[in-house]
Amino acid sequence: MRRQHLGRWILTAVLIVFGVVMLAPLVWLVSESLTKETSAFYLPPSWIPRDPTLENFSAMAELIPFGRMFLNSVIVSVTATAGALLVSLMAAYAFSRLRFRFREGMFALMLAALMVPMQMTIIPVFFLMRNLGLVDTLGSLILPALINVFAIFFFRQYFNSIPRELDEAATLDGAGHGWILFRMLIPLSGPAIAAMTILNFEATWNNYFGPLIFLRTEERMTLPLGLVTLQAGQSGSSVVVFAAITAVVVPALVVFLLFQRAFISSVATAGVRG
Repeated sequence: MRRQHLGRWILTAVLIVFGVVMLAPLVWLVSESLTKETSAFYLPPSWIPRDPTLENFSAMAELIPFGRMFLNSVIVSVTATAGALLVSLMAAYAFSRLRFRFREGMFALMLAALMVPMQMTIIPVFFLMRNLGLVDTLGSLILPALINVFAIFFFRQYFNSIPRELDEAATLDGAGHGWILFRMLIPLSGPAIAAMTILNFEATWNNYFGPLIFLRTEERMTLPLGLVTLQAGQSGSSVVVFAAITAVVVPALVVFLLFQRAFISSVATAGVRG
């Protein structure tokens, strides 16, 4: 028993140290974003802002249309995440519950797409968006994001872990595929959905490559592209850039905190099985 307690204390101490190391850059980032230019970048680092001010955030809004960029990022991230979850859940249901020809071959071919980097497919996707008239619009970021191969695989494996006897019982009661998916499987897949919500939102929110290719005008840019514009500007000071980075990091952190319990539950229960 003493060895077990000692092992737990050591493990807890190690985890605390790693947690502090991981949080330290974030705390320093927020501290510097609230510090005046003349008081920034002291050594050793200051974890509490000296002469705290919000001038950096107001200066950021004057240098770039931050409000519009923030709204663009919210629209793209929320719409793409919700759409990708809906499409992935329906596709996963088809691969998990429906029987049709070449199902396994189609699934294997789809998984093979995970090995193809986005940079290799961006040219045909760009021509497709141009032919659809979506270049330099938010739709050029939302439409390609609706197909998430990893999410389809993730949900399909999770559905496979749910007993099929539930489907058979629902079918005997007259339920169709839509009822089984939306009224039974999806409510049982809360942890998996929360996990994919976090991953999809963070990937879309932090996406830089897509906006760099498809967006041209400043009013339609998202925050990652706006940060590069701000950093490249001659009038953008370092602390102003830090303020912009803080404004970008905080929403993603909030989303993670909202869904963290379900996310941890999905990992603890080994949702990817089958």
